[in-house]
Amino acid sequence: MLDNNKVLDLLRKVVNPNTGKNIVEDGNMHDYQVRDNRVSFTIVLHPSEDNLKMLYSAEAEQAVKTQYPDAEVLITFKKQQQTSSSPLPQVKNVIAIASGKGGVGKSTISSNLAIALSQMGLKVGLMDADLYGPSMPTMLGLRGERPQIRKVADKPKMVPIEKYGIHTISIGYLLEEEQAVVLRGPRLGGIIKQFIYDTLWPELDIMIIDLPPGTGDIQLTLVQTLPLTGALMVTTPQQVAVADAYKAMNMFRLPNVNVPILGVVENMSWFTPAELPDNKYHLFGKGGGEKLAKLGESQLIGQVPLVQSVGQGGDSGQPAVTQESNLAKPYFEKIALAFIDQLNARNESLPHSEIVKITTG
Repeated sequence: MLDNNKVLDLLRKVVNPNTGKNIVEDGNMHDYQVRDNRVSFTIVLHPSEDNLKMLYSAEAEQAVKTQYPDAEVLITFKKQQQTSSSPLPQVKNVIAIASGKGGVGKSTISSNLAIALSQMGLKVGLMDADLYGPSMPTMLGLRGERPQIRKVADKPKMVPIEKYGIHTISIGYLLEEEQAVVLRGPRLGGIIKQFIYDTLWPELDIMIIDLPPGTGDIQLTLVQTLPLTGALMVTTPQQVAVADAYKAMNMFRLPNVNVPILGVVENMSWFTPAELPDNKYHLFGKGGGEKLAKLGESQLIGQVPLVQSVGQGGDSGQPAVTQESNLAKPYFEKIALAFIDQLNARNESLPHSEIVKITTG
């Protein structure tokens, strides 16, 4: 005779390799019954998990028969009904932070925004997709750290490193600091896919992806692998930065890409000395963020001044938003609030995002 509780304990050994959760606790196991010598239940699979049927069947039967060799294990599979085909169904919103050129402070915006959202009580992940110039290990004070490797269904998976309440992954965690990244397009795309498929991301309200400058292989791989909820553009007031950011924005606005622009953040909007907090010196001009927002039919959701302590915080691994006395902290908090408003408006008015299918010829 089968013991109901013992059978459940045995089934907890069957783990979803994508999430690291066992089938009893991940919420997708239904209609569980133990009757005489038979165990039966239904597993609801995400559309991207069709390949797990054989794995679940074999491992569930093996697990139960370690204690009950004569037991019969019957599993029915159903496909989850939803519009999104994301390989990360546990992530509600995927947001790209993009710019046209380097040096505009995109990684500074990404890290501070992610932490500010976490401070608001949201579950946040941060993927450093700038493979040639990974900044997050330094900015988050994680230089020299390595992600743990956990075997799930005999496959090695990386565990994101947690700091300041956010879950992060970066190629900088996998290489020595002085090691150059020399990769061509297909290999770049392969690493981004590893960050998606081979990383045990927890349940997240928002995943922020810090993109490299431009519109190259990494951007194309990303939109063809993950459904992006939206993009946030970063520029400085300088016209050359605006021109390049507009080109990057237009990639997301292509008809066959169609990623909503959630807003524009203008960085280095003015210089404010710490000893003169009320003074503003517009070193790079004015109006760049407003111009980019207008061009993209979006809106400027915030400006960040050029404050010495912001750069120092990034270099020391203590982002500005983690420092109560930092002059820039309120600006990042304001951006986080405006961003949430834009995200909620997008999700109320537009359908779920889909993975982009780009064809040639």
